[in-house]
Amino acid sequence: MPKLLYISLMRLPTEKAHGLQIMQNCEAFAASGMSVTLWVARRWNTPEMRAVADPFAYYGIRPNFSLRRIPCIDIFPLFPADGMGARLAFYLLLLSYAVVSFALLLFTRADIYYSRDEFILTLLARLKDRRRLAYEAHLFAPPGRGAALQRAVASRAGSVIAITAPLRKALIGKRNADPARTIVAHDGIRRARFADMPEQTAARRRLGWAEDAFIVGYVGRLQMIGMDKGVGNLIEALADLDGAQLALVGGPADQAEALRREWSARGLPSERFMYAGQVAPAAVPTYLSAFDICAMPHPRNEQFAHYTSPLKLFEYMAAGKAIIASDLPAWSDVVQDGETALLVPPDDIGAWRAAIKRLREESGLRRRLGENAREHALARYTWDSRAEAILGHVHLGIPASGE
Repeated sequence: MPKLLYISLMRLPTEKAHGLQIMQNCEAFAASGMSVTLWVARRWNTPEMRAVADPFAYYGIRPNFSLRRIPCIDIFPLFPADGMGARLAFYLLLLSYAVVSFALLLFTRADIYYSRDEFILTLLARLKDRRRLAYEAHLFAPPGRGAALQRAVASRAGSVIAITAPLRKALIGKRNADPARTIVAHDGIRRARFADMPEQTAARRRLGWAEDAFIVGYVGRLQMIGMDKGVGNLIEALADLDGAQLALVGGPADQAEALRREWSARGLPSERFMYAGQVAPAAVPTYLSAFDICAMPHPRNEQFAHYTSPLKLFEYMAAGKAIIASDLPAWSDVVQDGETALLVPPDDIGAWRAAIKRLREESGLRRRLGENAREHALARYTWDSRAEAILGHVHLGIPASGE
């Protein structure tokens, strides 16, 4: 059986979406016939995540691949998250993880070496046949050392997997990636996770939410690498819509509390702001079922507009819910306005308010958008289909086995 080694610096488990993305991808790679091992860093974790005994159960996936925790030096808990100490701690973590991984890789053989980390892949290029290196790109690195490292990896790795079409274009045009070796593979969904979702009424009863409420929901982190995801604009759009409620599922809690204060400052009733906090991935479909509308209000900046493939978008689609999303190029090839979502200008509060009002008043449109989105997601954006496309691409030009 061919072997795939996925190397990641992440904490496991983690409350961030990349943990779910990586775990579900490894499951799908294994289901496609690969013998998969995931290397993660042996890091300090949050108290909530340390309480998770079984990461496979936490993410709701089959344990069909191996997990190995690589020793490293992690002193993050000693420093504030946004200070110079934290930056130095990250470099120490990265360097120590890379040194141990490098030593282990001297005695480790695989058919495919897969990673999202440019530094790790740079080291791998010194040890392994570059045709066997697969780079999954999630960011377009800013000018500087990060850009130089990304250029080196994108130009040398045997396969480059970009999560959006604009990112693929940028990697080819500005990072010297070979067009023949570079494909687009958006994020996706695990079909079984959305197979037996409760009806909306049952979901609301389970959560203790009012059955007759009109709920606009948002799932996921409220920031990405320090960038706000636009939920404040969503609050402003809801402010003048009588009776509409906002439900947030995710975190972190301090940012959610700041949004709660903003809600209250507008004179909006506290009971119309619902914050569920961080929930286990297995619970997310129940929350999605309880929503009337799923919102994705990302502002227009370079990262969101071109290089982000939000996991939440595909889960919204799989849940069969009407979606309102910022009209950005990063997902213009995934959803279409009026067919699988309503797409509105990112910072046009009036347009957001009008779209929410329209969906509240037109239940038939909500239902049609939701049904179309679910059908589209299940047909094109499952992790299994993604894994098959990636493996088919990676195997081009690689011998059947051996180094």
